[in-house]
Amino acid sequence: MPQTIVFSFLTGLMGTNALPHLVKGLAGEEFPNLWGNSPLRNALAGVSGIALTVLFVFLADMPGHPWAAAVATLAGAYLMAAFHGLHGAFWLNTVTGNPNPATPANRGPHGA
Repeated sequence: MPQTIVFSFLTGLMGTNALPHLVKGLAGEEFPNLWGNSPLRNALAGVSGIALTVLFVFLADMPGHPWAAAVATLAGAYLMAAFHGLHGAFWLNTVTGNPNPATPANRGPHGA
């Protein structure tokens, strides 16, 4: 069961983290990313995150321990949702010395 809990937690964490990177990348928008803020890097990071998520699902043995898997997956997803909801990606870029992309709040009138 520890394997189920660890890999299910990583499933929720990575799956939730992949979403904003993939969406921003596919929309052609910059988003904080440790490997660069460009849309292409975010799209590739999002697809890679989904691939890792699929791998973790296979490694988790979720059918063997469905309740533990569900709770651990939700815990990982909630943690990453809170991280992104609190602008953690922008904070992480700042801490690592990477530039942050412009946000709607600091772009000026009409997003320009």
